[in-house]
Amino acid sequence: MAYSGEQILVEDFLFRPVHSLIDQSLHSRLGATTTNGDGFGIGWYGEGPRPAVFKNVEPAWNDRNLREIAAQVRTSLFFAHVRASTGTEVQRSNCHPFRHGNWLWMHNGALRDFRKIKRDLMTAVDPALFTDIDGSTDSETLFFLALTFGLVDDPFGAVARAVGFVEDVGRAYGVEAPVQMTVATTDGESMWFFRYSSEHLTRSLFYSNDVAKVRALHPEVKSLRQLGADARFVVSEPLRDLPGAWNEVPESSAGVVRTGQEETRPFQPIAP
Repeated sequence: MAYSGEQILVEDFLFRPVHSLIDQSLHSRLGATTTNGDGFGIGWYGEGPRPAVFKNVEPAWNDRNLREIAAQVRTSLFFAHVRASTGTEVQRSNCHPFRHGNWLWMHNGALRDFRKIKRDLMTAVDPALFTDIDGSTDSETLFFLALTFGLVDDPFGAVARAVGFVEDVGRAYGVEAPVQMTVATTDGESMWFFRYSSEHLTRSLFYSNDVAKVRALHPEVKSLRQLGADARFVVSEPLRDLPGAWNEVPESSAGVVRTGQEETRPFQPIAP
């Protein structure tokens, strides 16, 4: 889950919605697994450009410190993730979101047969970035490939080049459909999101509609009154079943959200 907009208490959208991320960690409706108990992480922007992160390998629903923090933190840009391991170790450094400088990154999905292609992917990471890789996941590797291919200056192009590179390496090793991903990333000001898989059967991803329009449709929902005009969410599953509140990100698409502006466009990998 990712949020951008006016400052809001983290607890209000991490715990209180009917189908909150905490509920999704136990009862995912659209994900590949129903229970996501292999750790969690949150990242947020407060003082200065570098975001804070809090991660743990405990299930999100069982961490009392998370509830304590969520009840006190207000932020205008927030990332949260619950993890179901796809084969890499359950450890703090493998929990999302991943951070580098002022950037955060989250990935749902997998790079198929990651252990088979890992060496080629890792050695393609810029040596100046390589020592900052903390964990052992395909998700963090994809992040650092995107950084290597120019994420800071051209997020859309960098992710397209990173995905194209992974597909090229995977197919060289006989891996069919190497990439399955929904991704959210941010520099603290704008928020980009991507939905793509090599077989074009990608996991779900949604972004919220204009708040004023949703309020007009559902004046009875008190929680909508707390949201400012620029509030936007990007989620794997809707936080609440409200007709007209959510837009599904189309297959093979990408988008960006920044204050007063949002855009979606087709996404196509760029082969090396």
